[in-house]
Amino acid sequence: MKALVYQGPHDRAWTEVPDPSIQFATDAIVQVDAVTICGTDLHILKGDVPEVVPGRILGHEAVGTVTAVGAAVQTLAVGDRVLVSCVSACGNCRFCREGRYGQCLGGGGWILGHMIDGTQAEYVRVPFADRSTYKIPDGVTDEQMVMLADILPTSYEVGVLAGAVRPADVVAIVGAGPIGLAAIMTAGLVSPSHIVAIDIADSRLESARKFGADVVVNPSRDNPRAVIDELTAGLGADVVMEAVGLPETFEQAVELVRPGGHLANIGVHGAPATLHLERIWGKDLTITTGLVDTCSTPTLIGLVVSGQLDTARMITHRFGIGDFESAYDVFGRAGETGALKVLLTATH
Repeated sequence: MKALVYQGPHDRAWTEVPDPSIQFATDAIVQVDAVTICGTDLHILKGDVPEVVPGRILGHEAVGTVTAVGAAVQTLAVGDRVLVSCVSACGNCRFCREGRYGQCLGGGGWILGHMIDGTQAEYVRVPFADRSTYKIPDGVTDEQMVMLADILPTSYEVGVLAGAVRPADVVAIVGAGPIGLAAIMTAGLVSPSHIVAIDIADSRLESARKFGADVVVNPSRDNPRAVIDELTAGLGADVVMEAVGLPETFEQAVELVRPGGHLANIGVHGAPATLHLERIWGKDLTITTGLVDTCSTPTLIGLVVSGQLDTARMITHRFGIGDFESAYDVFGRAGETGALKVLLTATH
């Protein structure tokens, strides 16, 4: 088969590799029907994730068709259409029993495209298949479902739920890329009074309005703190989500949150950020970080089935599965191309 292989920082290749095979009785093999690229993949290609070694197949978001199952797999059969979750779960360790699959101690967690070969390929081996895939309901498209592999549960769990967003809150989201837009979409489920999107790209701010932000701020022209102060009588935002992963955006997010408020860091950081405790030690802030657990995936699937979440509109560019070079180029220059999520589909 062919797959996109990481060959070191700034180096990748769509090349021939051996087909995956069942290694453990709990594995399944999935033929990839549709796959997307994550911002984390860009971090990997920059060298920000040193655990990813040369030779690793990239990717952790896909939908596909089961072609083989291990002897211990109980809920899947050959021919099933499934979502491949970005997080794998052994189901037996302390953290899995708490529903914290991202911290799995039994060989799961974020492993696809990270510690083992991933989904940007024609086939993928999925460990712990019973707990790491979700059957695609009738009437739900691949385009709708693939957005539930990572960005929707990540934004909802690490942003909305960890940030404890409540009705009537003022919510500020720093970064209106795909994760930021997913955070806007899922924050809207809780009915905040205002959702403020902050980004330096006007094209992304325009998208933010379409996804539910009622206030948008470009820091190159306006002061985000001043805008939020007008909405909150000078208090600051109840909840701020950092959805970029840069030191300066994290530090900006800290400046925007009110005393007693919550900063939920969603972004993947590859460099240290300064936490100015000398200024904030007395503000009673709660700062959370986290890796998605995907425990919310069944809920999000239900919201897609009922029509309450329109996930497919996040896809702006489409390619064939062999055209990863063009897809990465478009996605990597999102400020110029207007890309939100790119989708690569296979023809079998």
